[in-house]
Amino acid sequence: MYKSEKMKRLNWKLILAVFLIIISVFIYIIHYAIFRDPHHILIFLIGDLAFVPIEVLLVTLIIEHLLKERERRALLNKLNMIIGTFFSEVGTRLLSDFTSFSHDSAEISEHLIVTNEWTEKQFRAAMDFVTGIEPIFIAQKGNLNDLHEFLFGKRFFMLSLLENTDLFEHESFTDLLLAIFHLSEELVARDTLDGLPQSDYEHLAGDIKRAYTLLIREWLAYVMHLKDNYPYLFSLVIRTNPLDADASPVVS
Repeated sequence: MYKSEKMKRLNWKLILAVFLIIISVFIYIIHYAIFRDPHHILIFLIGDLAFVPIEVLLVTLIIEHLLKERERRALLNKLNMIIGTFFSEVGTRLLSDFTSFSHDSAEISEHLIVTNEWTEKQFRAAMDFVTGIEPIFIAQKGNLNDLHEFLFGKRFFMLSLLENTDLFEHESFTDLLLAIFHLSEELVARDTLDGLPQSDYEHLAGDIKRAYTLLIREWLAYVMHLKDNYPYLFSLVIRTNPLDADASPVVS
């Protein structure tokens, strides 16, 4: 069936090409019948053919590039809207919850207090910092049961995000979603989260750590996008920064 549809598309294109060539030949015949000047026809024909490579250059390398760049920007804006929904529904809460499992959250948060004065260079430096750190997570330090209930309650929302094929263009965000799903599945798979062996708690701590580092990087990228494009949303995000213990939505 797929081959049949493909052949139909090729046949349609072939018929169109032949039809256009016939029209062109017909017009040249009319031109010759009226003016009886093949020399004039050849001059313009060769001139038009000489311009074809330049036309191909303009269309394929310049105009097509500009159109693709415009399409890419539109897709990025769409993806950032989806990512914004994710942080509103899940991400911001998770940042706060994950921090409660961190042994060195205070030291890490010092590097992540975003302000209005932050430049792209500072955002990039913060991302590099997060990539290079090895935070210590202790599964017993936070509340695994609350984390389990929250993630389970957002399961259908997360699944709806994965169903969006546009997200495949954003590999790092897809990696984050998969890391969170894995953590959720690990929590669901256990009958109880109390009284587990130390080795199991360490395994869960590793899953939380993986999701935490990916989540912070995506959060920083999203906040940088808001600063450049939506200052009013950026203002709210930095006033409710889950990594800032002194953050307040109240404008002072």
